[in-house]
Amino acid sequence: MKLATLKDGSRDGKLVAVSRDLGRCAPIDGVPTLQYALDNWASMQGKLADIAAKLESDASFGDAFDQAKAHSPLPRAFQWADGSAYVNHVELVRKARGAEIPESFWTDPLMYQGGSDSFLAPQDPIVLGDEAWGIDMEGEVAVVTDDVAMGASPEEARKAIRLIMLVNDVSLRGLIPAELAKGFGFFQSKPSSAFSPVAVTPDELGDAWDGGKVHLPLNVDLNGKPFGRANAGIDMTFDFGQLVAHAAKTRPLCAGSIVGSGTVSNKLEGEPGKPVADGGAGYSCIAEIRMIETIRDGKPTTPFMRFGDTVKIEMCDADGQSIFGTIDQTVEQYKG
Repeated sequence: MKLATLKDGSRDGKLVAVSRDLGRCAPIDGVPTLQYALDNWASMQGKLADIAAKLESDASFGDAFDQAKAHSPLPRAFQWADGSAYVNHVELVRKARGAEIPESFWTDPLMYQGGSDSFLAPQDPIVLGDEAWGIDMEGEVAVVTDDVAMGASPEEARKAIRLIMLVNDVSLRGLIPAELAKGFGFFQSKPSSAFSPVAVTPDELGDAWDGGKVHLPLNVDLNGKPFGRANAGIDMTFDFGQLVAHAAKTRPLCAGSIVGSGTVSNKLEGEPGKPVADGGAGYSCIAEIRMIETIRDGKPTTPFMRFGDTVKIEMCDADGQSIFGTIDQTVEQYKG
């Protein structure tokens, strides 16, 4: 099934089921929000599935679904933990500054705890104060879990995955070095993220979901031009079961916890990828092409995002149908 949250003036919005073609939606009686549904998944799943099935069988049922009126499926969450499952991306970061990647990075995932109290709506602007902060998008995939026990195995963690969605994990590259140099992690350099208009249950992906990875290209457009087409199932060193288990190693995760994949990144014949325009899979963030330029030319030439720039993130099935809807955002200047 496909689920979305419509803006209704409240903090947590109104939960609706969405048709597979993203054309129509309908509320679910007695299930006001997605967090409520996740808190009571065992008893609510059937009710959600019934409304989703009716949307498919009755073309007159429901109302038109307007993605521009959707919030992120969870407008706020108890937990947002973002991994870095594509170690190829991390390797490029290190190489660009002349450092070797530690061997442990291939066996022990990187992960940071992001701010989860104020997610952006998927088609609302990214409002920031200064272009000098190095504004970047990061196209990712994320999962939403049921309750996960502390110390859960990757196999147990995979069974707790309830929903899948896309992410634009906004990063401020100009602020990251000074923050990390303090030795206490990200904070100001990781503003609010945006998630796709629709979250889907794993069965909606069919053979593209293998229980831990989504085997489909992630389409990232920058200013209306193809920028990234990396396949989310390729070069993913740690699958979502491993990432969720990593997050739950020393604490339980509550229903509604979100775990991200990190920037989707593909190699090309063992080497860094090429731009889409040159026949490659491109990039899911600007930082990656800047790192490749630094390695190749000694300095980056591609600029970070500026006010007025746009980013579009989407994933389509084998027939070209959008699965999650579209993250479609414009960078705007914050004026107080």
